[in-house]
Amino acid sequence: MRIIFSTLIFITGMLNTMSQDRSIPLYQGNPPGNKTQDTEETWTTSASGSAIVTNVTVPELWFFDSKCKQPAPAIIICPGGGYQYQAYEHEGKQVAKWLSQLGYQAFVLKYRLPDELLFDQATTIPLTDALQAIASIRKNASQLGVDSTKVGIMGFSAGGHLAASASNLFKLDLPLGSVTGNARPDFSILMYPVISMSDDLTHQGSREALLGKQPDEKQIDLFSLEKQVTPETPPAFILHAQDDGSVPVENTKQYAEALRKANVPVQEIILPRGGHGFGFRKESPAFEWTRHLEKWLKNL
Repeated sequence: MRIIFSTLIFITGMLNTMSQDRSIPLYQGNPPGNKTQDTEETWTTSASGSAIVTNVTVPELWFFDSKCKQPAPAIIICPGGGYQYQAYEHEGKQVAKWLSQLGYQAFVLKYRLPDELLFDQATTIPLTDALQAIASIRKNASQLGVDSTKVGIMGFSAGGHLAASASNLFKLDLPLGSVTGNARPDFSILMYPVISMSDDLTHQGSREALLGKQPDEKQIDLFSLEKQVTPETPPAFILHAQDDGSVPVENTKQYAEALRKANVPVQEIILPRGGHGFGFRKESPAFEWTRHLEKWLKNL
């Protein structure tokens, strides 16, 4: 038992460093909405060996510095996990390291999950953190080597829903108070995203975790991002696999169509195979997404 406990401590320490250049707290003092400061976040590994985290109460950005000599675009990465956990390995750290090697200032966002036991106004807690991250990076752009006119957000699965929420709800009157500074992302990258909360399109686990078991129609509509697109929504790269058995590909198709109707530039890519949750797994038939995204980013 003592050996197992020691191993868990070692794994936790290893997962919390994850090779980032540094960690940047989102808030000074107790984050808005926290009911307690005593909860310890929990790091474990999934069945596939990826690092996952739950019980986050101290949100932060993990910075992967490109070491560029000139200000570079910033990309904030929101790992997925159905708003129940966050997949920090193949949908976070690995992606950030790759983007930093391409010359982008990459940040993995460790955001708070919508847990009513831990937070007031739990539904808007993840969005509050995402908008705060955008505003903070833009405010501190010179210190971070960031081009303040090119601060984007990227998300996988439910993290894609969070990124799309930030792309459309950046003017929302948040119940815990407004975010200080410009929180509108300049572009978004959405990977096999949950977009809609409607019965026929949503990922039920993500919807229940975010909105509860019996959400009202107003909440469903607000967080169905295909209904929230305006000409102010930033340009998007959006990718999905046709054979995704968890999040219907129609989420991507309807969001892309809404962007086109609003005259918002969009690159929509539907791959024939890949399923769900492939992230940065090089063995996946969908790993070609990296080539498509690299090409799109060059035209920012």
